[in-house]
Amino acid sequence: MTEIINGESRLFSILGDPIRYARSPERLTAGFAARGHNGICIPAEVPEGALYEVMRALTLIRNVDGLLITMPHKFKVPAFCSTVSDRTKLLGAVSVARRNPDGTWHGDMLDGLAFVRAQMDQGAKPQGARVLLLGAGAAGSAIAIALLDAGASELIIHDSDESHTQKLLKVISGLGAGRVHSGPPDPQGCELVCNATSAGMAMGNALPVRADLLTATMFVGDVIAGHGLTPLLHAARAAGCRTANGDQMVEAGQELMLNFMLWG
Repeated sequence: MTEIINGESRLFSILGDPIRYARSPERLTAGFAARGHNGICIPAEVPEGALYEVMRALTLIRNVDGLLITMPHKFKVPAFCSTVSDRTKLLGAVSVARRNPDGTWHGDMLDGLAFVRAQMDQGAKPQGARVLLLGAGAAGSAIAIALLDAGASELIIHDSDESHTQKLLKVISGLGAGRVHSGPPDPQGCELVCNATSAGMAMGNALPVRADLLTATMFVGDVIAGHGLTPLLHAARAAGCRTANGDQMVEAGQELMLNFMLWG
């Protein structure tokens, strides 16, 4: 936490529900301090039905410079942004927003970049890899784009709601060049297994893939943060897999978010 909070402090808020697992408030605040910026990241638990009122209020508060967006708001915040990145245009989702010079919001989606960077930091090699992606929501969609940009040779997408998978396949049809298709949650023959579902956030959740199909040749990554080693990663490590967890994704995203918020 910054040692000085005063009337010149700039505010950055993370909006979500639930919010208690978020680690960005302390990490981003520490990152601002390390860069000599008088900024504070504040968690805000915002129910889905309250987003309009909250965004209107935050827009009116002139020392709120940036927003971090988590579920369930990622697909709704683009409507409040006057300008967005090409990733957000493609996905229709926002994970961060900052002020434009005229006081309006500019949105971007950094989840995919942060996830892939975390995998690579821990030894994954997406270039030329056959990848199973579990989950086609906001985070999964961003990860799909980042994996293709990182050179994945084949991307198999599975979501328990097939309509989500088909929507994502349509969105990225121009990027995959025949490398992308839907499939069952079967990791056999894959070098990377990427979980972008909520499986593991609650006790008793079923694994998104069968543990007995994991082998030591696979790298397994999970987006879930704030829960330590998830059941999926426990199973992966027991099988001899290398892994990356959601906390490592958060860490990998800190520099991306700081650069975005401070126009770095």
